[in-house]
Amino acid sequence: MSKAIGMIEFKTTSTGVTAADAMVKTSEVEIVEAQTVCPGKYIAIITGDLSAVKAAVETAVTTYEDKCIDSFVLGNPHESIFPAIYGTTQVEEISALGILETYDAASIIEAADQAAKTAIVDLIELRIAKGMCGKSYMMITGEVSAVEASIQRAKELVAEKGMYLDSSVIAHPDRRMIDSIL
Repeated sequence: MSKAIGMIEFKTTSTGVTAADAMVKTSEVEIVEAQTVCPGKYIAIITGDLSAVKAAVETAVTTYEDKCIDSFVLGNPHESIFPAIYGTTQVEEISALGILETYDAASIIEAADQAAKTAIVDLIELRIAKGMCGKSYMMITGEVSAVEASIQRAKELVAEKGMYLDSSVIAHPDRRMIDSIL
């Protein structure tokens, strides 16, 4: 049994809630987050055994395919994903700051997982479509070269899905900027 994370993103709240309910009834999974996000879309993030998460996401996507925007299942997600989603990441120092922004909610988690697995970086935050008109972003830190490599790989992954919006890397951000982020 391996730990996994899965997500669905739907065009409407009513279908999203119904699909999330179907997911938890299909398999033994835990809801990490399930809510309406801007602009009236609905996301549900689940975790559990890889086979359970796959079955739950597949049920939601195939049953409500006409209203599904995106979905994914990640086996063995990087351990920093959950604190970044919850906003509980403890970062002491920011050497370089990487930011990547997407047009949707689902691809940012996949991008963050890929970034964290590409080089030695810390995920600071994953903002998933809240107050952003459906867009999402992630912030990472580490040594400049590691952040650059991680952002580049995450950018490539998101661009394959057509969801890449923008990104940047700031080498040694000003202390005032760091204080506003942390």
